Amino acid sequence: MSGTARIPAAEITGFKGWLIKRFARRTLGTVPTSIGVYWHHQQVLMDMASVGTKVKKWDRCDEQLKSFAHMAVASRVGCTWCLDFNYFEAHNRDLDMDKAREVPRWRESEVFSPLERDVLEYAEAMTETEPSVTDELVESLRSQLGEAGVLELTAVVAFANFTTRSNVALGIESDGFADACGLKPLAQPTTPSAAVGS
Repeated sequence: MSGTARIPAAEITGFKGWLIKRFARRTLGTVPTSIGVYWHHQQVLMDMASVGTKVKKWDRCDEQLKSFAHMAVASRVGCTWCLDFNYFEAHNRDLDMDKAREVPRWRESEVFSPLERDVLEYAEAMTETEPSVTDELVESLRSQLGEAGVLELTAVVAFANFTTRSNVALGIESDGFADACGLKPLAQPTTPSAAVGS
């Protein structure tokens, strides 16, 4: 569950705040800690939400692949908020929950197809510092998803890095969405992966 963010959540006030809290409670059951943190700079909050809304409208790459990619980034960066939220969202969108649960240990798991494994590898490779994407990996994805699909997947992974790294830097942790709807805990790797940038 959520710890203490590095910037304490502000009180969400005013008519705009009321609307945001009402929408959050209706769609998520609670008001995420992150909204209170970002409430200190409402333009940043609204612009980030706007970009996220636009990202969700893209449709040239399979939703399940994009969801797994975002979860792989969150797992790699250590963003418990994004990992928990995307697991919860996978449940809400009727994605394959057995696979979603295994994303944190995808290299060890046998549930993923070759394409899914390529997507997860690509998400991690883009997340490394320096990125470690190879020509061969992009060509494999291109042959399976097409150019538009790879471009969309790339933008989704870049957006995932934007949100996960922001949350980790600000100390925004899981709000327990998956726990609240009774999902099994996410699988954990049996061997810890190397830290990003090591």
